[in-house]
Amino acid sequence: MTLTRDFTALLLAALPFSIPGRTAAQPESADAGTHTTTPLRFADVQLRTGVRLRYAEQGDPQGEAVILLHGLSDSWFSFSRILPLLPSSLHVFALDQRGQGDSDRPASGYTMADLGDDVLAFMDTMHLRQATIIGHSMGSFVAQRVAIIAPERVRRLVLIGSATTPRNDVVVAVQREVASLPDTLPNAFVHDFQYSTIHAPVPDTFMQRAIRESGKVPTRVARALLDGMLASGDSARLGGIRVPALILWGERDAIFPRREQQLLQSRIAGSEMRLYPGIGHAPHWEAPGRVVRDLLEFMERRGVRE
Repeated sequence: MTLTRDFTALLLAALPFSIPGRTAAQPESADAGTHTTTPLRFADVQLRTGVRLRYAEQGDPQGEAVILLHGLSDSWFSFSRILPLLPSSLHVFALDQRGQGDSDRPASGYTMADLGDDVLAFMDTMHLRQATIIGHSMGSFVAQRVAIIAPERVRRLVLIGSATTPRNDVVVAVQREVASLPDTLPNAFVHDFQYSTIHAPVPDTFMQRAIRESGKVPTRVARALLDGMLASGDSARLGGIRVPALILWGERDAIFPRREQQLLQSRIAGSEMRLYPGIGHAPHWEAPGRVVRDLLEFMERRGVRE
């Protein structure tokens, strides 16, 4: 496969080492000191929005609900480095959002509004009155949407590798590249895309699985999701978010810059930010222990909204 000139240049600027990984440093240990022995449970659920979603679940069914929303072309596996570190007292759901992972791949319905409706339908079906919503990258824009349209359902909002808008030169370049690809995403494209999102080293076994998960997504779905992201019009409504919010951002993020984090924090009243030096676009991949520590501290300190 030949990448477009724009996308190739952006990837080269983003990659701090020769893929598949650098060997001079070791990835951070995933040990946050709070390992859970609760096994993951996998199931499917049919939603009123017309799609069947696959999800992973762990923890106490009576515990506080947490919903994890992955980024573009990922799946529940995107959170596999932090799931073992979360306490078993939490009731955690990691979704395969529509079109991705092992969920349904409908012909249409890939706007951030559609994905947000899926989250609320999932909560209704699972009888979750409220949940802490955690979204990474594309999933963070879905999480923003849920907090805007149904704030009473969101106890806390956590945005990882996010921005006020997904529209920038990097995302537009990815959209242009995907528009030219065949029906199945080429392995080389998926490989380069996933490695462009990290700065700190991650275990090769994890990255290989993440690449396989992305390879499940048909090109038509990737195109539709990118189109849906770039058409998102929620930026002007961020000021209406009135839930406790935490912004997590790696200072070497090659997709969404620091100025976007500052703008995001200024628009979401009372939000907090944690910056990770030497970390790229996926802090929960690159620094899972630090992310879990910050997340649990935030959840405990900001309490439960009723």
